[in-house]
Amino acid sequence: MSESLTFHYDVDGEDFTSAGQASVQVKKNLRRLGIAPEIIRQVSIAMYEGEINMVIHAGGGKADVIVSEDKIEIILADHGPGIADIELAMQEGYSTAPDSVRSLGFGAGMGLPNMKRYMDEMTIDSTVGVGTTIKMTVYLNR
Repeated sequence: MSESLTFHYDVDGEDFTSAGQASVQVKKNLRRLGIAPEIIRQVSIAMYEGEINMVIHAGGGKADVIVSEDKIEIILADHGPGIADIELAMQEGYSTAPDSVRSLGFGAGMGLPNMKRYMDEMTIDSTVGVGTTIKMTVYLNR
């Protein structure tokens, strides 16, 4: 693969049942490209956590997955309320999810920490009242 491929997904923020569709599609696309199963697993977990966060906190968003010769980049962007304290949000168990979401089994405060755990690099750019963009990278030739 000499050029990069970009897969774009719109994440519907209205429905928990649709959350995870992008990560399933990414998994299928990466398999077709012959990406190593462990890398596919890492990308799928990070994508799923990001999708769930966009549904819970931001009313949806957009996800782009860019596959190139040496890495896979994931860019998740939303126009939600933003993250006021990124350092706090990165702590395992910290969550601002409402009780209605927690009663569905989501909102345990593991989304962002899991995303970071499975990626080689992760940056969060967030402005309260504007939205959040998360960029994650996993390298293919480690």
